[in-house]
Amino acid sequence: MNIDMARGIKATPGTNDSGLRRDWTTAEASAFFTMPFADLIHRAQTVHRRHFDANEVQMSTLLSIKTGGCPEDCGYCSQSAHFDTGLKATKLMAVEAVANAAAEAKAGGAQRFCMGAAWRELKDRDVDALCEMVSAVKAQGLETCMTLGMLTKGQAERLAGAGLDFYNHNIDTGPEYYATVVTTRTMQDRLETLAHVRDAGMAVCCGGIVGMGEARDDRVGMLVTLANLPKHPESVPINALMPIKGTPLGDSNPIEGLEFVRTIAAARIMMPESVVRLSAGREHMSEELQALCFLAGANSIFIGAKLLTTKNPAKEKDDALWSKLGIRPMEA
Repeated sequence: MNIDMARGIKATPGTNDSGLRRDWTTAEASAFFTMPFADLIHRAQTVHRRHFDANEVQMSTLLSIKTGGCPEDCGYCSQSAHFDTGLKATKLMAVEAVANAAAEAKAGGAQRFCMGAAWRELKDRDVDALCEMVSAVKAQGLETCMTLGMLTKGQAERLAGAGLDFYNHNIDTGPEYYATVVTTRTMQDRLETLAHVRDAGMAVCCGGIVGMGEARDDRVGMLVTLANLPKHPESVPINALMPIKGTPLGDSNPIEGLEFVRTIAAARIMMPESVVRLSAGREHMSEELQALCFLAGANSIFIGAKLLTTKNPAKEKDDALWSKLGIRPMEA
C-alpha cells in the first residue's frame, strides 16, 4: 500500500474547517528530519505554544483489562499467541476491579484512564461489560479511552453511547513497512475502524511505534498517513519499541535519541492541535532525552508502573523530573 492510498478515510486534499493542513507531502515531512536541529525545535516549540501551555503535560494511566492470547502476529507484542514470551493469558477483568484501578490512577494524578484488551476485534458478547466499565470510570471524573482491536460500526456506536471519550487504534508504522510488522490484518483494516470511531462521535487516539527496524522513510510515511486523515487524531502516541524477548522484533536496535526527538517535533508541526504522547519507552530514556521530547512538542505521557505488560518509570522518578522541568499536569 502506498502513502496516498493510506492517507485517509474519505480524505480529500486541502485543509479542514479549522484550517489545519491534511495535504502533507512526503517531501515536506522528510525535510523535518534533515533541517538543522535548532531550527526544527524552534519551529516545533513555536507551533506548540500557539496551541498549548508549554509547561503542561497530560497524565494518563493504561490498564490491561484482558491480557495475552491475541491471535494477531504483531511482531512487537508480548501478548500475541504466535510467540513464546512467557506471558500468561487472562480473562476480561471484572467491572469492579477496573473501577478500583481507575480510582487508584486518579489518586496518582491521572486525568485519563485507558483500558486495553488483547483482542483482534471486539466480540459483541463483551460489549455490555465494557460499557459498564466506561460508566464506572467516568463516574470518577476521569476521561476514558479504550483499545480493543477492530470495531464494527454498531460496536463503536454502543461504546460512544456509553460515554467513551477516546478510542485508541494505532497504525503502528508507515504503509510500506506495515506488512513487515504484522500480517494478520492490513492498514486498511485499521483505517476502517478509525472511520467507525469518528462516525460514532468519539475522539481518536492513533499513532505508532518507532525503532522496529524501519527506515526513516517509514517514519515519514507513518506521520504523513496520520496528518492526512480527514481529521487529525486528538491524541497521537509515539512509542519507542520496548523489545520483548521471544517476539520477532525483540532484537531490534533502538532508535537513536535525536531521531526520536525529530519524530516528535515533526508530529507536533504536522498535527498542531493534537496531544502528542511520549508513550512507551520512557523507562529507557534519560531525563535529558525526555526533556528534549517535551521541548519538541510532546505534551502527554503515561504514568504508573506498567504499560499493559511493560515497565514504566516509577512515580517518584517522574515527580522528580516534573520538579526539575517545571511541568504541571494538564487539566482534563
